[in-house]
Amino acid sequence: YAFKSGFRKALIALSGGIDSAVVAVIAAAAFGPENVLGVSLPSSISSQHSRDDARILAHNLGIRFETIGIAEAVLACEQALGPLFVGRKPDVTEENLQARIRGVMMMALSNKFGSLLLTTGNKSEVAVGYCTLYGDMCGGLAVISDVFKTQVYALSRWINRDREIIPVNTIEKPPSAELRPGQTDQDSLPPYDLLDAILRGYVEEGLS
Repeated sequence: YAFKSGFRKALIALSGGIDSAVVAVIAAAAFGPENVLGVSLPSSISSQHSRDDARILAHNLGIRFETIGIAEAVLACEQALGPLFVGRKPDVTEENLQARIRGVMMMALSNKFGSLLLTTGNKSEVAVGYCTLYGDMCGGLAVISDVFKTQVYALSRWINRDREIIPVNTIEKPPSAELRPGQTDQDSLPPYDLLDAILRGYVEEGLS
């Protein structure tokens, strides 16, 4: 797909999570590590271990790695919206601001350098809408959107069969979008082994 469309370079937002890690591994194999850029976009609530996991992954793959902090951009948007939001408590609106600012940054890099931005949403979260429109859904190719989350874990273990490429911490830590302090996916979703079993029946087998 990439070469037919003229792209020779790939771009990935590296969150330190397992989905972006697997996409980065695939990109490095498809484009060559020298043609892949991984970008960390931490906000004020991004954990240090996620930043470290992203950096270690990029090092293990031999891809270029850059960091663009978004805390000031998030604050600027919150201040601009503040007069209209008076009296309303912070909610998913502020959480999604972070994802959308990341999308803007990544699309700017894609435009400027002619790189194909790869999205990292898996089939489980896409099927139930656990993603941000115009945020983490930005990109030109959804690499693992037909791969359930449990399959993403299986792929990560296969990738690490001979040596540690994806940091073990990335695989073992509870999955989280890190859009609010202490957030985990299981705050909003069933455990992925249960969710994937339901989705296989509903999405793939046409069950009620």
